[in-house]
This record gives sequence, C-alpha cells and structure tokens, in this order.
Amino acid sequence: MTDAPMTAQAASTATAGDILSLRLTSQAGAFLRALPLAVGEVGARPGSASAVPAAGTADLLRCVRRIGGLLHTFGTVFDQTWAQETRTELRWLLNLLALEPGYVRRSARLLGALDSLSGTDPEGTGMLAGHAGAPKARALLDRQLTLARTRAHSTVLQDLRSARLHALADRMTLLVGEAPLLESAGGRASAVLLPQAAAAFTALAASAQQLPLQRAATPYGGDGLRRLGPVPQARGATDADTALAADDAPWARLRILVKRARYALEVCGRPSGELNELDAVLGHHQEAADAAVTAATAARTPRITPATAYVLGVVHADQRLEVESARYAFGRRWPELPPGLDGWLEIPPAEGWGHAPSPRTA
Repeated sequence: MTDAPMTAQAASTATAGDILSLRLTSQAGAFLRALPLAVGEVGARPGSASAVPAAGTADLLRCVRRIGGLLHTFGTVFDQTWAQETRTELRWLLNLLALEPGYVRRSARLLGALDSLSGTDPEGTGMLAGHAGAPKARALLDRQLTLARTRAHSTVLQDLRSARLHALADRMTLLVGEAPLLESAGGRASAVLLPQAAAAFTALAASAQQLPLQRAATPYGGDGLRRLGPVPQARGATDADTALAADDAPWARLRILVKRARYALEVCGRPSGELNELDAVLGHHQEAADAAVTAATAARTPRITPATAYVLGVVHADQRLEVESARYAFGRRWPELPPGLDGWLEIPPAEGWGHAPSPRTA
C-alpha cells in the first residue's frame, strides 16, 4: 500500500500543501479501507490474537503511524487545534490496537526464553535444566499473561464499538476530501517541508547523543547490567524498577524519533531503509525491556516458592541481556548513518515528492 508518485513536472511546481494533501488523502483512504477489516479481525479472535497483527490491523496501524507522524513533523502548516486533536485520537487507537498483540509477543518471548534456559538439546544444557522452580515459573507466567491478554481483548472489543472510534472515522472521512491547511502551506515544497524534516533529524541526533553508548560498546554489555545511568530525582528512595525505567526511557523516546524521521523521509521521497533497521533494533530493545519488567513483577507474586522466584530472576536477567544486545547493535549502526537531513538528501527525489522510493543499503 503506497502513495501514487507525482510526475517530475508536477513535483517541481508542487506546493507544500499539494504534497501533504496528497499524502494525507491517500493515508486517510487506506485508513477507512482497513478499519472494518481490523474490527472484524479483532472480533473473530476471542482471546487468540497472534504475535503479528493480521493484514487489516497491520494496514490500519501503518496508516495511523504515518498520519500521526506527518501531523507532528509538518504540523505548523495545519490548523493547530485540529492537528493536536487528531494526533491525540490516533495515539489512542494505536495504543489500543497494539495492546493484545503486545501481550502475545511478550508471552512468546518469556516462555521461549524459559524453555531455552531449562531445556536440554545436542547443543548444550540450559542453566535451569532440571531446576524445581522452572515448571512452576512457566505456569505462573503463562497464567498471568493469558489473563492480561484476555482483559486486553475485552478492552479492545469494547472500545472498537465506542463513539470515539466512530468520531475518528468521521475525521478521516473529512480528511479524504480536504486537509485544514494554513496559508503557509502554499509555499514551494522544498522551502517549506525540508526545514521541518531537518528539525526531525536534529531532534533524533540530539537524542542519540545523550545515550550512554560507551556502556553498550561491547557485545556482552555487562557494565550496562551492573551500573545504570543517572536516575532523575524523585520523592522517596529509588528502587530497582524506577532505576530501570529511567534507564530505558531515553531509548523508548529515541524509537519514536526514528519513526518520525522515517515518515519525514517518505514525505520527501527519500529512502529510509537504514532507519527501518534502526526501528527494528529499538523495537527489539523495547520488547525485551517490557518482558524483563513482566518477569520481575511475576517474581513478586505472593506465596510463590523461593525456587520459582529464583527462576524468574534468571529470566529477568536474560531479558536485560537482550536489552544490552539491542543497545550494542544500535551503537554499531548509528555512527555509520548521516548525522542530519543533508546526508539523506544526496539522492534526489526522482520519483517525486510524497512517494517513498526503494530503500538503499547501508
């Protein structure tokens, strides 16, 4: 599902409003086509969602992310109240649709890690093989995550029938006809859009510079497990959960900025294959961090045996190693990429503004 490219002649005379309207109209139309499919898919899977969203849901999530990213990066040329309200509603739908598949992926990740740690095969014996707490820990994780997934499914079903979703669909229907642009959108596309796209890359570079990449410079990442970054001052004593959340937060923020930079490049007709790879790496980081939190929470379940709690602690440490592995992978890729938008503009948008060409390789 891609946008129709503009011809070279049309692209040379197009205004920023022309480019953004074409993009938004296409994405809003795709949103409306995918919405009934996604609602049907959710209703047809009572508590049995897959880790990868079905086609209709995946298409809807893709549209939601791109419309929201466009409104954030190029928001100055839209009516501010409308843009903010639309972004808020799109964020609500994005979080809603990602809720149940997120629990499914987390369950698969944690149970797979525990099975690997407690299993035996020709390649070797897991460090938890034969441990008395392994079966109980697996049953506890499975029970808690199944319950969370069932509750999430009920929430999604209820909200997909709400007036809020109907109002968002109405908003997208109006967007297919016309976007509420300001007069500043009448300027040349290169003069209006490129500075705003450059701002997205400036924010991305500034965020990456604040990361403790020196702690993630080795594949094992032991330093990242023993010593975390500085924790913001808060009331009361700092516990381990607060410290880990503060350590993970900049990376979660960075993933959002990577996505915004990707979508800005798509609007400008530039390739974004390298940013796709970074997004995947940071997605792995986020899922491992969330899984570690789930394992730690399960280990604090009342009245479980010390053996069960020990096994859950090992699983938590295993997922934190996955977090450090993702940080190491990011640190290896990031220095090889252009530091700002200028580096990404070396390839002219031959296929026209508003069309995302095939990605180039790093």
